[in-house]
Amino acid sequence: MEKIIIDCDPGVDDAVALMLAFSAPERLQVLGITTVAGNLPLPQVTENALRVLTFLQVEQVDVYAGCSRAIFPGPPLYSSVHGDDGLGNSSLAAASRQTATQHAVDFIIDAVQAMPGEITLCMLGPMTNLALALIKTPEIAGSLKQVVAMGGALFCPGNITPAAEFNIACDPHAAQVVLSSGVPLTLYGLDVTRQALITPERLAALRQSGSRQAEVAAEMLTAYGAGDPCLHDPCVIAGLLEPDCFTLLPARVVVDCQQGINYGRTVAWSGAKYLADSQPNLRAATAVDDNKLFQLLTSALSH
Repeated sequence: MEKIIIDCDPGVDDAVALMLAFSAPERLQVLGITTVAGNLPLPQVTENALRVLTFLQVEQVDVYAGCSRAIFPGPPLYSSVHGDDGLGNSSLAAASRQTATQHAVDFIIDAVQAMPGEITLCMLGPMTNLALALIKTPEIAGSLKQVVAMGGALFCPGNITPAAEFNIACDPHAAQVVLSSGVPLTLYGLDVTRQALITPERLAALRQSGSRQAEVAAEMLTAYGAGDPCLHDPCVIAGLLEPDCFTLLPARVVVDCQQGINYGRTVAWSGAKYLADSQPNLRAATAVDDNKLFQLLTSALSH
C-alpha cells in the first residue's frame, strides 16, 4: 500500500488524477490533498479539490490550502483551458465540506516526520508548497519516500513559453529548490505527457463505460482537450499504479531562474557522455504506452 499526499491545483487534469487515485484504495492510501495557486487562484483550486472529493463521496481525507503565490511572484499564469470554473464548466455540485485549518506546508512537514520513509508526494502543480516545506524543515528531504511530479520540458519545447512548461514556469525558484534537495524524484514532463493524447475515441470509451465518474471525466476532458489535448497530471498517478506504462531514464535537471526568454526552462543532462562528470538528480519519463495508459484510466473510472 502506497501512502500518498497529492499536491495539486485543480484543473481538469488534476481532477481526473484525483479520480484515478481514489479508484484504487487497495493500492493507494491518500493521506491528504494539498492545494497551491497555479491553474487558478488558490481559493478556486481549493474549492475545486473539495468539489471533486464531494463528488467522489470521500469524507475521510482532508484538503489543506497552501501557497497563494510563487516564492518570487510575477504576473500570474492562470490557464484558460480549464474553463471558467477550472473544471471544464462541468456539472459537479458545490462542495459540501470545508478545508482543514492547518496550512498545507505544515501538514506536509508533520505527515512526513510522523511517517519517515513511507510517504510519496504526488505533485500536480507548481512546487511551492514542497519547496517551502524543505526550506522550513530541510531534514524532511531524507524522510520522504519519493516525489513524483508533473513538470518540465526536458527535450522538447514548453507550453507556456517556447522554453518553459506551465507548472515549472509558475514558480521556477520553488522547482529548483526541490530538484536540488536530494529527494528521490521522478519527473513526468511534456516529453511524455504530449504522447498521451486525448482523442475522440478515448473519450467515447470513457462515456460508454456506464460509470458516472467516467462520464464526468469525459465531460471535463472534452472541454479541456479542445485547448490542450494531452493527459498531463494523471500520468503521475498512473506511474504508481502501472509503472511499466512508462520509460524512465536517469537525468540531471536544473531550472533556469534568470529573468529572460528562458525563465522556467528545465535544462537536462542525460546519457553517459553528459553525465560523466555530473550525478543524476531524478528519473525522467520519456515515453509512455499511451494505449495502456488510457485503458488503465477507463477501467479504473468505470468501477
